[in-house]
Amino acid sequence: MDRYDLSNDSLEVSMAKTNFQYEKRQRELEKKRKAEEKARKKQEAKLHKGEGGEDAPALDEDSGEETHQEHPA
Repeated sequence: MDRYDLSNDSLEVSMAKTNFQYEKRQRELEKKRKAEEKARKKQEAKLHKGEGGEDAPALDEDSGEETHQEHPA
C-alpha cells in the first residue's frame, strides 16, 4: 500500500464544522441589542422634547452625528 495513495476511500480530511447555532444566536443578540438601543434613544428623545418644548436633534443612525430636522409650523 502506497503511503501517498489518494484513491484510498478511508483517507479523509476533516474540515472544521461551522457552528451555525452559535452564529445565529450571535446575530439574534446583536439584533436585540440594536432594538434596545433604538428604543432607548427614542425614549430619550421623547423625554427631551417634553422638557424643553423644542425638538431634540435627531441622531443619524449610521454616523452617530446630530442632524437638525426642520418641522413646518
